[in-house]
Amino acid sequence: MEKPRRCYDVVVIGAGPSGAVASSILSEKGYRVLVLEKQHFPRFSIGESLLPQCMEILESAGMLQAVVEAGFQYKNGAAFATNNQYSSFDFREKFSNGWGTTYQVQRAQFDKVLADCAAEKGVEIRYGHDVVAYKDRGNQVQLDVISEDNTYQVEAKFILDASGFGRVLPKLLGLEKESTLSPRVSLFTHIEDGINHSEYDRDKILISVCPENNQIWYWLIPFSDGRASVGLILPREIYEQNQISNHDLLRQYISKTTTMNAFLEKAKFDIDVRKMDGYSCDVTHLYGDKFALLGNAGEFLDPVFSSGVTIALKSADLATHVLDKQLKGLAVDWETEYAQPLKQGVNTFRAFVDGWYDGTLQDVIFAEDKSTQIKKMISSVLAGYAWDKKNPYVKDPNRLKVLAELCRT
Repeated sequence: MEKPRRCYDVVVIGAGPSGAVASSILSEKGYRVLVLEKQHFPRFSIGESLLPQCMEILESAGMLQAVVEAGFQYKNGAAFATNNQYSSFDFREKFSNGWGTTYQVQRAQFDKVLADCAAEKGVEIRYGHDVVAYKDRGNQVQLDVISEDNTYQVEAKFILDASGFGRVLPKLLGLEKESTLSPRVSLFTHIEDGINHSEYDRDKILISVCPENNQIWYWLIPFSDGRASVGLILPREIYEQNQISNHDLLRQYISKTTTMNAFLEKAKFDIDVRKMDGYSCDVTHLYGDKFALLGNAGEFLDPVFSSGVTIALKSADLATHVLDKQLKGLAVDWETEYAQPLKQGVNTFRAFVDGWYDGTLQDVIFAEDKSTQIKKMISSVLAGYAWDKKNPYVKDPNRLKVLAELCRT
């Protein structure tokens, strides 16, 4: 039987982190919120290494206790390795105020924890429901939805697109545009890591640089159950030259490293290796008259500094504050109150991503003699505090180039 057409204050597309947080905040403010999620939870997702900045937003959304009690792997920083060089950043030793620790999470479990929290706060979540059309009806928006049982319409005063890489509204409304970042391919999987190496710090994500090409790098993200996420990032043109399976290619590149290969000596690669091609994406604008884009539905940069979930949660926090005012009949400016503040942090991360691939940031990270104060400033950005304008490297990310020159000399 077809579901009756119903009207909500807000419909959120996607039940991932940004959708769960946004819907939860709005529900607690008294709005009638519906979340439409194409998949069924729990489901596999990549992006397992959180940043401390996330904790503040989860706490304000009333979700922190559930995350803490879920038993995820504790995380206090990031480590970097290349050739025989090793450098680490402890996020507790940072310039910005706020959380200095967080977690490494299996996203299937983490996303379900957040979605369940939203449901407990009164949010209606429909799993297996795919939004296929957006129609502006004047005072409201009508969405056409396909479920496993039927097709129906739902109406809302406002739509938040939290569909991540599904990018529902950018595709339906023609908002997509190419990223300025070069196209890259990601290969990744979960493994039984078998790590008992005395030098391995399980409390940090490990980023390793390929000794043959600093455009190629790897991640190792440990979980609390003896498993880990491993992945490889390489330029698309290099990937297209390979003649072997993705599994063999990942193993081959890991074998080129000194540190990571030693750590994974006893690892069991027991799950298929997945591939994501050309993951960097952008949009022409982040909002419209009756919609706003959250997280990866708007822009995704690169996984190197684990900024994805942080940007997603920050976008949810910013958007719900603006939307609350709008639904109350107050005047709002989505450009100055949402898009510009969000982009400030995104642009900070972008400068660090650009610096990673042009070698600038790698020179800084692997410099032998680091100023304690400057290291704290860099650590703050790596910890997700990309919106702290008191940090000189947030206020002017181009300072990285000057710092790199100093490190080289």
